[in-house]
Amino acid sequence: MDIIEITRQLGAAIQEDERYIAFHEARKINEADTDLNDMINKIQLIHLSYQHEAAKDDASEEKLQAYDKEFSEVYEAVMANENMQRYEAARKAVDEMMNKITAILALCVQGEDPATCDPEAAHDCSGDCGSCGGCH
Repeated sequence: MDIIEITRQLGAAIQEDERYIAFHEARKINEADTDLNDMINKIQLIHLSYQHEAAKDDASEEKLQAYDKEFSEVYEAVMANENMQRYEAARKAVDEMMNKITAILALCVQGEDPATCDPEAAHDCSGDCGSCGGCH
């Protein structure tokens, strides 16, 4: 049994999964959305302008605030875009799938039964390691 070949089979299965397909399609739609891409490019320019101003010894707080306000407005418009919302939802679903796959593999490496290990049942993580100590 070749672990690399099995991994490639897993990769192929991931690419056939409906979550991956939705993500891939949403990414293609985003790439074709010229208004969305114009806004994303504008965000990048605003960010660069902000960095340029902030690097100055005599940086204008007024300019920095204006860049920050403009950035927030354009960012909100980007996130309100229907295609971006679809993309973000699809990306989140793929991230969740990949996190679960990674967690299962980690449990297997730690000696758990590959057929039954469940990362969600392993412990209830609040994200604050001080409250737990139950990580495997």
